[in-house]
Amino acid sequence: MDDEYEKLIRRMNPPRVVIDNESCKNATVIQVDSANKQGILLEVVQILTDLNLVITKAYICSDGGWFMDVFNVTDNDGNKITDEGILDYIEKSLGPDSCFASSMRRSVGVKLGTDHTSIELIGSDRPGLLSEVSAVLTNLKCNVVNAEVWTHNTRAAAVMQVTDEETGGAIIDPERLSLVKRLLCNVLKGSNKTREAKTVVSLGATHTERRLHQMMFDDRDYERMGEDSSDEKDRPNVNVVNWHGRDYSVVTIRCKDRPKLLFDIVCTLTDMQYVVFHGNVEAEGAEAHQEYCIRHIDGSPVKSDAERQRVVHCLEAAIQRRVSEGLKLELCTSDRIGLLSDVTRIFRENSLTVTRAEVTTRSGKAVNTFYVRESSGYPVDPKIIDSIRQTIGQTILRVKGSPDESTQAPQESPTRFLFGGLFKSRSFCNFGLVRSYS
Repeated sequence: MDDEYEKLIRRMNPPRVVIDNESCKNATVIQVDSANKQGILLEVVQILTDLNLVITKAYICSDGGWFMDVFNVTDNDGNKITDEGILDYIEKSLGPDSCFASSMRRSVGVKLGTDHTSIELIGSDRPGLLSEVSAVLTNLKCNVVNAEVWTHNTRAAAVMQVTDEETGGAIIDPERLSLVKRLLCNVLKGSNKTREAKTVVSLGATHTERRLHQMMFDDRDYERMGEDSSDEKDRPNVNVVNWHGRDYSVVTIRCKDRPKLLFDIVCTLTDMQYVVFHGNVEAEGAEAHQEYCIRHIDGSPVKSDAERQRVVHCLEAAIQRRVSEGLKLELCTSDRIGLLSDVTRIFRENSLTVTRAEVTTRSGKAVNTFYVRESSGYPVDPKIIDSIRQTIGQTILRVKGSPDESTQAPQESPTRFLFGGLFKSRSFCNFGLVRSYS
């Protein structure tokens, strides 16, 4: 009955999308109105983020049964969105005829597919891990067509999409899948007996970044190791206080701005089962200011200091997981079986470690991005990069950034090992109310 009632409400109040390129001189304004539903904010933000749009401002309101969101967005160059194809896609994805309207997708970001096999990995990070993982897959005649790797707080997580070398499609043999899972799990375990390693193999596709957040959250990567695992000056400023008289908890965040920041924060609040009732987001120069009025899904604000600290630590982790330390390298060449294994081996042999990686295949071309630094924590020696480029190919591997840009002193913390696999808000609106915080 609940589903039928929800369908009736949606038919009576279909989502409305208004795209305005006139009222703001430096951004496209997108307004989304809809019947309210748990997870709707993440759904909308995810669609905009998947289009690589930069959200410079946002106003969120979802009190009662109605949801209203206003976003100021640009492309990566800071220009308004004028591409008719993109504008049409936004309207169709968020408007009344979309699957967003008909189902609201309870499992946000999950979709089916059978053209590849998805492999999810999580375990303790160490130098050479990605190289070992890719070598195992190559030996098992699996081709990595897409992958994303994140590392945070001594933990490493990856979502990989692989195909069968012979058929070019998904791997469906149960015995072979079991072998893949067993061997990869052995690699992830290594000699670490204190933290769990996990490998999940399945057919179909998931929203990679959504899954990485879920995996690392479930793995409790937000729990700080030892004294501290990050430099105090680099840590996001996250604060949570209760707003008396309104039964909200107010979350304020100040941190360095970057792409997909809003998506990462909303993912974590959703995974922690908090509902955003009001929110303001604004990026001023290099800094982002965000403020949210939230309640737990059971209707209560944050109840204790322990819960408050958990929210703070989880949001800090969500912001830091995607931070790309080190030198950015881009590789573009014809795809082939074993390419990832070969390049990660070269990185490992030159004492480089990868802090984050994105591996994609487009029309037979491998287009990969790696953020690397020396395992010791020092900035990458330009001579090492020159040597690697001569080995791989000057035009194939390109440097995006100066080795001198990374000047942090080496750290003894195990977080500096990273995934070692080696390749490959200040508010702008105060809701019109007077607040009393405790």
